Amino acid sequence: MIQIKNQAELKGMMKAGELAAQALALAGKHAVPGISTWELDKIVDDFVRSHGGHSPCKGYGGFPGHNCFSINDNLIHGIPSKKKILKEGDILSCDIVAELNGFMGDNTKTFAVGEVSEEAKRIIKYTEEALYKGIEQAVAGNRIGDISHAIETHVKSGGYACAEKFIGHGIGHEMHEDPEVPNEGKAGHGPRLMPGMTIAIEPMVNSHSSKVNILNDKWTVVTTDGSLSCHFEHTVAITNGEPMILTLESH
Repeated sequence: MIQIKNQAELKGMMKAGELAAQALALAGKHAVPGISTWELDKIVDDFVRSHGGHSPCKGYGGFPGHNCFSINDNLIHGIPSKKKILKEGDILSCDIVAELNGFMGDNTKTFAVGEVSEEAKRIIKYTEEALYKGIEQAVAGNRIGDISHAIETHVKSGGYACAEKFIGHGIGHEMHEDPEVPNEGKAGHGPRLMPGMTIAIEPMVNSHSSKVNILNDKWTVVTTDGSLSCHFEHTVAITNGEPMILTLESH
């Protein structure tokens, strides 16, 4: 069931979103050659805890880390590890969720590690643009399919593919709520957007094919051909006017 948040709940989500955004920016600042994703996870977790929050990802379905750090062909759900050392030219998707006072903020950004290839720069550009194309459609009276269609259209215009199976979602008191927010779909279809709905919009994009594999750890999702993948995400509230991005470093 889709939950409609009142003004007090939206304020709580805004504070959680702000913390998540600040943690994401911190991860990006430290995403430099030579650091491990385990170290990044600790830096982010320490920051979130020091501000009164915690990560709901730790232990979720058995996930061993506090956050997801996914390198190059690893699309999502990368497990933090002392063995995964960032190097010049990598791209790193940092998926950070913060829970604060019973509310969730969820955001993701793919960062360039040092100087990266033109190919890497291009997929980052198109994926981030696709996120904002989707957000533009997150207005009362539209439908979920309008968001999905806008994302899909932009991704395909760049010659890329939306990753199969994985989608955005509702969010609020829980990390995953109704409705589902696919990255592909038909305009004018799906649940109608209403003020007070809060959703995580997150294009997950592969360089060539939509196909992905899940590794033996049962979490790490990679492209089947080893090509680059990219992921961007914001938590967004539907209002009576323009979409409200809740995962901003300051409001």
